[in-house]
Amino acid sequence: MNEFNLIDPALAPIAERVVAGERLTRADGVALYASHDLLGIGQMADFANRRLNGDRVYFMVNRHINPTNICRNRCKFCAFARSQGEEGAYEMTLDAVADASREGAEDGAYEIHIVSGLHPDWSYDFYVDMVRRTREAVPDHVIVQAFTAVEIEHMAIIAGRSTSEVLADLKAAGLDALPGGGAEIFSERTRAAAWDKKTKSDDWLRIHGEAHQLGIATNATMLYGHIETTEERVDHLIRLREQQDRTGGFLAFIPLAFHPANTEMEDLPGTTGFDDLRTLAIARLMLDNIAHIKAFWIMLGLKVAQISTSFGVDDIDGTVVEERITHMAGASTPEALSRDDLLDMIRETGHIPVERDTLYRVVRVYDAEPCAPAWDAGAVGAAPKVGVAAEA
Repeated sequence: MNEFNLIDPALAPIAERVVAGERLTRADGVALYASHDLLGIGQMADFANRRLNGDRVYFMVNRHINPTNICRNRCKFCAFARSQGEEGAYEMTLDAVADASREGAEDGAYEIHIVSGLHPDWSYDFYVDMVRRTREAVPDHVIVQAFTAVEIEHMAIIAGRSTSEVLADLKAAGLDALPGGGAEIFSERTRAAAWDKKTKSDDWLRIHGEAHQLGIATNATMLYGHIETTEERVDHLIRLREQQDRTGGFLAFIPLAFHPANTEMEDLPGTTGFDDLRTLAIARLMLDNIAHIKAFWIMLGLKVAQISTSFGVDDIDGTVVEERITHMAGASTPEALSRDDLLDMIRETGHIPVERDTLYRVVRVYDAEPCAPAWDAGAVGAAPKVGVAAEA
C-alpha cells in the first residue's frame, strides 16, 4: 500500500481493508499479532485513529479513590487485595470517601473514579450511600464513575437483586458511568487458572449491556501479558466489538498491562514495550466501533504512553491522583501527574491536547488546531461537545 511502508508482505491485504474502512476479521487480528512489523502495524493504527479523531489527544483531570483493599476473592493475579486483619488491609468510611471526592473536585477534577475490593461486610445500602454521598460532595458537572462489573455482581448477590436493578438504584443515587475493570481476558481457560471467583465473561458483557440500556456509559478493558495466548486476546477484542454492535455505550477501550510483582504469578516476566505498542495498535484496528483507545500511563509508563499516540492511541487518561491498585503490583510510575505534565507529554508528540470529561465532552482545546477531528457528535462513542474554552 502506498499509504504505509510495510515490511511484512502478509500485512498488505489487511492494509487494503484498513484504507477501505472495512472491518477486520479474527484471522486479521491473529496475523497482526504474528507479525514483527511493529512500525507497519503502527502506521495502520495511526491512520485509523486519525480518521476517527484527527490530531487530537485527550486527557482529563480526575481523582481515583480505592475505598478498601479487603476482598473476598483474593485472585492470584492481584497484589491489591487483603483479608480482614491482614497487615496492610484498610477501609475508608463514607465520610472519608466523600471528603476525598470533594477534595478532588476542588482541585479541578471532572471525574471521581471509584474502584474497590469486594468487602465481605459492607451492605448494599453502604454502596448505594457511597454513590449518593459522592454525588452530593461534588458539583453537577463532575462525573461519578464507580464500580466494575465484578462489584455490581457482588452487590446483586448480597442484596438479592438483579444486576439491572442494582444499576438502576446506583443511577438513581448519582452514578454516571462504569469503569471497564474486571474483564481481564474473556477466556474460560485463563479465568479458571487465575481468577476463578470473578465475574464470568458472559456476565461481564451482560452487565455492561444492561448499563448501556439504562443510559450509563462504560469503558472496556483487557488485561494482557500473563498466561493468555494472542488468539485469546483477539477473541476478547471481537467479543467487545460484538457487544458494542448490540448496545453501544463503550466510550473507550483500555488495554491493561499485567504487573506480576507481589502476586501469586510473580514468576511471569511482564510485558515489553513492543508488546504494549502492538496491543494498543491492534486494538485500534480491530475495535472499529469504539471511538477511543486509551493508554493508561500508570501501567504502561510515561514514555510508552507518550509514544503510543503514534500507534493508534488518542487518550492518555488523566492526572489520576493516589492510584493504589497497580502500584501495589510494583508499578514505578508516579501516583499522579499535573495538567501541565500531561500537556507537555502531548505537545511534544505534535498532537493537539484536548481536556475532556469522562463522556468525552470537551472542556478545553489547547493550542492551534490545524484540522478538525473526522468524527462528529453522532459518531459511535462520541459525546456532544460542551464548554469549549478559548484556546490557550
